[in-house]
Amino acid sequence: MQRKHRYGDKAEAGVRENELASTVRKVMKQYFKDLDGEKASGVYEMVVCAVEKPMLEVVMFQAQGNQTRAAELLGLNRNTLRKKLQLHGLD
Repeated sequence: MQRKHRYGDKAEAGVRENELASTVRKVMKQYFKDLDGEKASGVYEMVVCAVEKPMLEVVMFQAQGNQTRAAELLGLNRNTLRKKLQLHGLD
């Protein structure tokens, strides 16, 4: 028996992944366009922080505040999750 992906079948999961990637591309292109020739710096950290905090908020909600479960969902060590929660003021 084939195991179904949490979001339905694997093709549907691929579409969701592509939607996220597409959105990131769109926003990043607009970011550089809006700079209008100004020098960009720290782009990686800016994007990671912008994506990481809402992701952590949603996962913690899904895990009902249980950090061990949230770490499992994210595929992170619990201590790593705790550091990230502290970094984003979510502890």
